[in-house]
Amino acid sequence: MPSEAPATVAQSALDTKPVFNPTPLNFDTHNFPALRNDLYLRTARGEQTERAPVWCMRQAGRYLPEFRAIRVENEFFRVCRTPELATEVTVQPIRRYAELLDAAIIFSDILVIPQAMGLEVEMVPGKGPQLPQPLRTPADMARLTDQLPGFSVDTELDYVYKALTNTRHVLQGHVPLLGFVGAPWTLMAYMVEGGGSKTFAQAKAWLFAHPAAAHELLGRIADVAATFLIGQVRAGAQAVQVFESWAGELGPRDFAEFSLPYLARIAARVKAVWPDVPMTVFAKGAHYALEQLATETAFDVISIDWTIDPAVARTRVDRALEAAGQRRTVVLQGNLDPTLLFGGPEAIRQRTQEMCRGFGGSAHIANLGHGMMPSHDPEHLRVFLETVHVASRALRK
Repeated sequence: MPSEAPATVAQSALDTKPVFNPTPLNFDTHNFPALRNDLYLRTARGEQTERAPVWCMRQAGRYLPEFRAIRVENEFFRVCRTPELATEVTVQPIRRYAELLDAAIIFSDILVIPQAMGLEVEMVPGKGPQLPQPLRTPADMARLTDQLPGFSVDTELDYVYKALTNTRHVLQGHVPLLGFVGAPWTLMAYMVEGGGSKTFAQAKAWLFAHPAAAHELLGRIADVAATFLIGQVRAGAQAVQVFESWAGELGPRDFAEFSLPYLARIAARVKAVWPDVPMTVFAKGAHYALEQLATETAFDVISIDWTIDPAVARTRVDRALEAAGQRRTVVLQGNLDPTLLFGGPEAIRQRTQEMCRGFGGSAHIANLGHGMMPSHDPEHLRVFLETVHVASRALRK
C-alpha cells in the first residue's frame, strides 16, 4: 500500500458528513472542542437523564462494510498503530448512525498491553489473536520488558494516545470518546495460553500451581493497565472501560483472589489521578461478583451481559451498597443478547423494549451484553439504537 494511502482514506472519509470537518492530524491535548452531547457522561456519573444513552461494544468493526474496506489493505494492528486509520475506524459508526450513538470508543485492542510488555501478538485470519511465544512457565516472565530500565508505558503505547487525541478533535464534540484496557486476568490468560481457549487449562494451572508467580504477573499487568488508562485520559479519553472478558472462567473464590483485587487496584490508581472520569468494569459472566464490584471497587458503572435479569442486577447492587453504608450510585450498563440482532426488526424492537423496562427508570447505559459480531446486519443495529431512544425516554416521562 502506498505510504500516502492512510491519509487519503482518512481525508475522504472525514469529508462524508459535515459534522466531522476535514482537518490535518491534531495532537493538541489542551484545546479540545466543547462537548455537545454529554448524555453518556451525565448518566455514568449517576445523574437522572431524559433517556438512556446508548453505544455498543465493538461498534467499530467487521460488521461495517466501510471498516472491511479499510482492512483490505491494512493489517489489523497497523490500523491500531496508525492514528489516522484508528480515527477513521472509530468515527465510522458515529457517522453512519448520526444522532443515535451517544459515545465513541477508540479503535484499539486489549492485547496492545502484552505487546507493550514485550510479547509478540498476531491477528490471524480465522483464528483471532495468537501469541507465538506464550508464557508457559513462571520462568518465562523473564522475557517481559516492563521491569527493564527505561521501560515506559507511555512510550510503548504512544500511538494509542495519538489516536485518542486526534479522534477527540475529529469528533468535534459530537459525542464523548471512551478509552479502554483489558483486565489483568483476561490478559494473563491470553499471555499464558497463547490465544483464546475453551478450557483455559494452562492459565488456570498457573493460578493453582504457581499462585505467587500468578499474583506477580497479575500485579504487573495491573500497574501497566492503570498507567495506560491514566495516559489515555490525559490524551483525550473522557471515560474508560476495563474489559474482564474471561471473568466467567473463574469461580467466585478464584475471582475474589485473582481478579477482583487487580480490578480494584486499577480503579483506585486511575481515580487518584482523574477522580471525575467515569470508569466502567465489564466482568463478563461474573454475576456472583456484582456486590463486590459495587462495594469493593471505585468503578462508577458495571456492565452486565445478557444472562442476568437487569432488574435482579439492579436490586442486588442497590442492596449491597445500602448494606455497606455507601451512599453512591453505581450505574448499570447492558445488556441485550447480541445474537438478537440476527432476528428481524420486530423481534429486536420487542426485546429491546423489554430490556429497557428491566432497567426501569434508573441510571442505565444501554448496550449489548457483549460485542457486535462480524455477520451482524448494520441496519439491525439501527433498529436497536432507535428503539432504545424511544423506549427509554418513555420510561422517564
